[in-house]
Amino acid sequence: MASTSTLADDNPSPAPPAARWLHEISRRYQHILDKSVPFILRRWIGLGAVASLYAIRVYFVQGFYIVSYALGIYVLNLLIAFLSPQVDPEIGDGGGALPVREFDEFRPFVRRLPEFKFWYSLTKAFCIAFVLTFNAVFDVPVFWPILLFYWFVLFTLTMRRQIQHMIRYKYVPFSFGKKRYDGKRSSAEEGASLLKD
Repeated sequence: MASTSTLADDNPSPAPPAARWLHEISRRYQHILDKSVPFILRRWIGLGAVASLYAIRVYFVQGFYIVSYALGIYVLNLLIAFLSPQVDPEIGDGGGALPVREFDEFRPFVRRLPEFKFWYSLTKAFCIAFVLTFNAVFDVPVFWPILLFYWFVLFTLTMRRQIQHMIRYKYVPFSFGKKRYDGKRSSAEEGASLLKD
């Protein structure tokens, strides 16, 4: 009899069907996200559509300004992380610091928040904000021009600080592709260099 109880203890029970179903859904969702990584323009167009849908909803409902303000602050926070280097030169860690002198070795700009995570966080934020507009609890009556003015002040101050940081440490958070050098020289130059050898 003791042997039957040990066999039952050694064989763990299978996961409940709900857990298996949730795991399968999350695996498929992650697979779709992974496949969308190379389609940068399509992802951003989709985000623009979601943001437009949210803006239209707020415009027609004429409310949920607190949700929009919180969304704006979150977007500003994500934008600052997207424009910032992974290792801040002010801290001086040195591991992945930006080159500050002309003779320093070139290191590519590595963002604190990569483009895909930036897009994904923005998309999730707009979707959550859109869902919140269907719950009357979040429709707090406020005077929205003050919130809008305060957001523009925050945006202006934080972007000015970020631009000063970029100027001080001489980095540009955007790259326009790898520089390509044309290795071909004209035949006259090749002939002249052969004569010199």
